[in-house]
Amino acid sequence: MLSPDHRLRRREDFATAVRRGRRAGRPLLVVHLRTSGATDPHGPGESAPPTRAGFVVSKAVGTAVVRNRVKRRLRHLVRDRLSLLPPGSLVVVRALPGAGDAGHEDLARDLDAALERLLGGVAR
Repeated sequence: MLSPDHRLRRREDFATAVRRGRRAGRPLLVVHLRTSGATDPHGPGESAPPTRAGFVVSKAVGTAVVRNRVKRRLRHLVRDRLSLLPPGSLVVVRALPGAGDAGHEDLARDLDAALERLLGGVAR
């Protein structure tokens, strides 16, 4: 489970990540990443803002049970990879229709490939 500090909730945050961030598409999902533009927006002694993630799983993925299972799997996978992302980043993971039939390993493989592409080879 993602802690409340690491969740995207506001529509504006989702829109910022999708419209102004970089995108990497894979067969099962699309990852949008918006990194903070400033090198160090905080003064000495202040902590960097947390990386926040949000998920979009439409009805095209499947029934409510399938959509919720996909969201749970994606939350778990992203939680383990938050430390790879720059502080203050906004991440939106959009599940594509094939994600409902995919296993945990398939989602992990696509998420890792997308993050690796967005981060320039830094991801797992």
